Amino acid sequence: MALTDLPLHSHGRKLVVDLSHEHGLALLSLPPLGGLRLQTRARRAVEEAVLSLAGPRATGAEGPPRSQPLLGPFVSRLAPIHPGQVGEEETADLRYVVSGPRGYLRVLVGMVRANRPWRLVPGLSKALAAALATGAVATVNSTIWNLAESLSAPRLVIATVGSVALMIGWLIVDAQLWHRSAEVSREARQRERLYNASTVMTVGIGVLVCYVGLIVINLVWALFILNGQVFASTTRTPLHAAEYWTLSWFVASVATVGGALGSGLESDEAIRAAAYSKREQERRRILQDDDGD
Repeated sequence: MALTDLPLHSHGRKLVVDLSHEHGLALLSLPPLGGLRLQTRARRAVEEAVLSLAGPRATGAEGPPRSQPLLGPFVSRLAPIHPGQVGEEETADLRYVVSGPRGYLRVLVGMVRANRPWRLVPGLSKALAAALATGAVATVNSTIWNLAESLSAPRLVIATVGSVALMIGWLIVDAQLWHRSAEVSREARQRERLYNASTVMTVGIGVLVCYVGLIVINLVWALFILNGQVFASTTRTPLHAAEYWTLSWFVASVATVGGALGSGLESDEAIRAAAYSKREQERRRILQDDDGD
């Protein structure tokens, strides 16, 4: 029984598991199981695969033909997984796949979970240091105070979206995380879209975690360092909870831009290590080597 956290494809479908009753082998791909309750789903999938290998497998005159595998608990308990096409010359004699928008979403979420995007923040030490330094300086800057007080909620949201998008784009471009396939087949294009979507989601979640952390740190720093009288004399607004929140929110956007610039000091290997699982790094390295050849 072999398990992998890489997405596998077969005949244009996302492969979940391949079973070979003749050889007593099974290959299970974890991403199609989704990102929630993965251990439970994987345990059930392994149980069903082992039971299928251990049980009788009727073919030919004794049961359904090879191209129409038996439906069993594996399908019903892990819907929308369903039997897939198996070629005559393939080792596997039973295959389960996912298809359609729901299946695509499950694979995508599973890939993002395998990459563990929350590791992005501690993995980018130089970018994080630049963001924290930018936030610390901006918090005590009177111009930032006035800007924060003059911005409406919609503009603060725009600043958030812009800074986060800038950070995501910079990390992907600078570290060359965008995947381009040398193949022109339909399946290759599907894989390319899937890999790039997982990259954007992985980096995006990591940057959002970083952004929320910056808001909290900036708020604590502002509570400690700001003087209400000085703030009120500069902005003509009393320093209350709303002012602390607005300032911390705006400073987080400024600090995120500083972190994007600081990420340029990181090596591409460090960014890839923070953004991808080890298996995903190996896969991308192999793809790069193949494209180079």
